[in-house]
Amino acid sequence: MELLRDFFEFDHFDVITAGDAAEALSMLRQTSVDCIMLDVMMPGQNGFELCRQIRAESNVPILFLSARSDDVDKIRGLTLGGDDYIVKTASPGEIVARVKAVLRRYSGRQDTNETILDYGRIKINLSTREVIVEGKHVMLTPKEYELLRLLVEHPRHVFSYEQLLSKFWDGVGDRHTIRVHLSRLREKIESDPDHPQYLVNVWGVGYRFEGG
Repeated sequence: MELLRDFFEFDHFDVITAGDAAEALSMLRQTSVDCIMLDVMMPGQNGFELCRQIRAESNVPILFLSARSDDVDKIRGLTLGGDDYIVKTASPGEIVARVKAVLRRYSGRQDTNETILDYGRIKINLSTREVIVEGKHVMLTPKEYELLRLLVEHPRHVFSYEQLLSKFWDGVGDRHTIRVHLSRLREKIESDPDHPQYLVNVWGVGYRFEGG
């Protein structure tokens, strides 16, 4: 991990580290960070459990780093709110590049004029990145928000799995990655996730947003 830290610092990142989940959570409650990288097999609570706790308080981007490449672990990490899942066989340079990709998508992105998209029971404030469903604020992860924003800004346009992977995961991943994130989004914004009104699957192709 010292080698990985050296790579980040060489690229002008400020890096803070924690020895276990309890220390990490304490630090995050005192320090503002732009991105979090979680080792799945950390001492005490594992990375999945810590991610669940962080997501209850924050939508900061989270990347998992794990020695395990099982699809089950990857899907679990994404389901809990992770924005990327990196296997430790990746080179330090690739890991830094994946973090940069997340930060490019989410850091410092603001609209100068307030724009609100109103779809009845769902309202999206593009200026504040707030999503309101039936009058209540819904917390989305950065990846979930960006996916939703892309779809709602192009109503009825079908985005293929390949297009979504290329835009949000730099082409790394598979259709399961997209399905997991869209399933989480449906749970948060649809009145009946099993029969979605807004986030519609185009069988074998991808997804589109039905604005009504």
